[in-house]
Amino acid sequence: MTSRPALSRVEFVALLATLFATIAFSIDSMLPALPQIAAELSPEDVNRAQLILTSFVLGMGVGTFFTGPLSDTFGRKPIILLGAGLYTLAAAAAFFAQGLEPILIARFLQGLGAAGPRVVGLAIVRDLYSGRDMARIMSFVMMVFTLIPAVAPLMGTGIIALAGWRGIFAAFILFALLSAGWLAVRQPESLPPAQRRPLRLPVIMAAIQEMFAHPTVRLSILAQTLAFGSLFMAITLIHPIFDITFGRADSFPYWFAAMALMSGSASLLNAALVMRFGMRNLASIALGAQAVLSTLMSLAWLSGLLGEAGFYLFVAWMTSVFFQTGLTLGNLNSITMEPMGHIAGMVASVSGAVATVLAGAMAIPVGLSFTNTPLPLTVGVALTSLSAFLCLLYMRRVEQRLN
Repeated sequence: MTSRPALSRVEFVALLATLFATIAFSIDSMLPALPQIAAELSPEDVNRAQLILTSFVLGMGVGTFFTGPLSDTFGRKPIILLGAGLYTLAAAAAFFAQGLEPILIARFLQGLGAAGPRVVGLAIVRDLYSGRDMARIMSFVMMVFTLIPAVAPLMGTGIIALAGWRGIFAAFILFALLSAGWLAVRQPESLPPAQRRPLRLPVIMAAIQEMFAHPTVRLSILAQTLAFGSLFMAITLIHPIFDITFGRADSFPYWFAAMALMSGSASLLNAALVMRFGMRNLASIALGAQAVLSTLMSLAWLSGLLGEAGFYLFVAWMTSVFFQTGLTLGNLNSITMEPMGHIAGMVASVSGAVATVLAGAMAIPVGLSFTNTPLPLTVGVALTSLSAFLCLLYMRRVEQRLN
């Protein structure tokens, strides 16, 4: 541990939660705007509007690869502030863009900028705290962070009512200026110059080679990718399904808030159970259960016998998808980091980048195949959950053979 933060613990937690919330706000607040964007910019193929979400995710994944190593070399604050600057300029470009393609490019650049708070914010916590202190800080940050997905669609709906869908990009600018200004004024640099490391390509390549040579790390990154894929598929298609399949676009923000709040308890449940059952067992159970539930949901929809109950069954199933991510992503990330403590920063950046980019790419064909039914989503989640479950089973066999 280097030095204590100048902020009080309450303010430090609030600042970190705000930085982390950049991603959730940038994705979830856009959901209510998709129908209007589709009608205005892509009326011939309304499914293309969903690319506004996946282009951001892809940009964030690419940016994740670079921000960790850059912050190790140049310090934490400069990289976050540089990312916030790029995010702000890209939001302004999207605000003035007159076609879908320029907006998609701007959203990709927004994602690049948002990778700064995502990765470097965690590095700041690691710089200033360790052990149980760090775990406690992160628990408080995540408790605050879980509120953002619940309220972001409601905020997006309110902004659209006041200023149209372009007003959401103006809100992104204000949000970035607030969080970056708060960091710049109040939080001291957490990585002293003496502890910074030079940015050398041979060192980076050696770390990447070591990562992917380790079977546990390799399989856990694959499982993370598949679990992220389920989540990104769900986020991409949830609003079109509410709007087109069930005709409930007006009430979507309220249903989404309820689902987000209910699934937010998964992190608390995981914290209570992980010491007893272990990371691998909890993640395996959650993924196996999701594969079964998603298969049953697909069969139920194919039967055509759901009727009015179909909507409520879909809401319950979608809640289970969000809940499952709370029991898997944190555990899978911990499994990845466990044998790589000596290059933890590099592993966090590379594994996060690989999982995010590949998962975002997986979500694109599923979103574009939407044909007014939940089937592309339920089948996609069933396949990714089953594949991730099989990855963990194979990981167990490999580890037993090596031991």
